[in-house]
Amino acid sequence: MNVEFARQQMIEQQVHTWEVFDERILNVMREVPREAFVPAAYQGVAFADSVIPLDQGQWMLPPKIHGRILQTLQPTVDDVALEIGSGSGYLTACLAKLCARVRSLEIVPSLAELARRQVLSVAANNAAIETADGMQLDEAARYDVIAVTGSLPIYDERFQRALKIGGRLFIVVGPSPAMEAWKVTRLGEREWQRESLFETVIAPLANAPRPSAFVF
Repeated sequence: MNVEFARQQMIEQQVHTWEVFDERILNVMREVPREAFVPAAYQGVAFADSVIPLDQGQWMLPPKIHGRILQTLQPTVDDVALEIGSGSGYLTACLAKLCARVRSLEIVPSLAELARRQVLSVAANNAAIETADGMQLDEAARYDVIAVTGSLPIYDERFQRALKIGGRLFIVVGPSPAMEAWKVTRLGEREWQRESLFETVIAPLANAPRPSAFVF
């Protein structure tokens, strides 16, 4: 496989066609070697428009979703970022190239350790990856940008509360198959704005509450 050609095709045919036009975002996706974050068994589909299996039933999101997350959040060099769900560390590394500091929480210990190694391998030294359950987050007004990489079948306001005023949250909400990606912006101490971005389906966060099953 010609890796550089495949990477450029990923950018042009997947990410760009999904309305990711911000050159800062496209450049960081060119810079961070996606193939370094993909398990060896799936190297042949590192740049494919599909999820990629990881340890313990977890998944690496498709490139176009990573691109939309980054463009939605509009991270800057002064921002402090939080990621819920490190996975293999690819999005963590992209955020680290765009932000001042990144804190990333991963519930699966083996994945957290893998992500730490892989993020360091691309010189993203401003990212800290912790083994922790994102659904236990209890912080207020701490982060400029937050990326939640698993869906929430039922919306939980803990993540929007963790935003500073002016901060941006990317999150996918709803039960399968009717999920929506949202951008949530904190406008004031008690005011948030929600914007529906697109429909998608991604696996829910571990320990995220599910709707009660209907019983006759």
